[in-house]
Amino acid sequence: MKFYWIMPQGIKEHYRRELDLYQTEFAQRNMPLAWRHLERAHILAQAWPREHSYVHWRMLLFGIHIKSGREILGQIPRLLVGGVKSFVGKIPVGNTGGANVPPLQPMEIPKDLEAILAEY
Repeated sequence: MKFYWIMPQGIKEHYRRELDLYQTEFAQRNMPLAWRHLERAHILAQAWPREHSYVHWRMLLFGIHIKSGREILGQIPRLLVGGVKSFVGKIPVGNTGGANVPPLQPMEIPKDLEAILAEY
């Protein structure tokens, strides 16, 4: 079994960029685009427990901000088990991480993110 702990720097740069773009859009109250950047950060972070859990934390806070009970309740179990699944390499590849999709459903990865992940 392979354990995942340290996100490769090349992926981390793109991950941080998505989080920065999230912050920018959130500050401008562009919630749909802000959420899209959180989803993209989630796809990049899935394999690494710290980064994966952090995105779910941000998703929980987003759900609180927009007063979405569904998102809040959906993020709590993801926060509790997402990082563990990352650590042992058991993730649904491409899953966007929101409560609007089943937590174990693999999804198609956007081509640009697929290229980033394939490089590492």
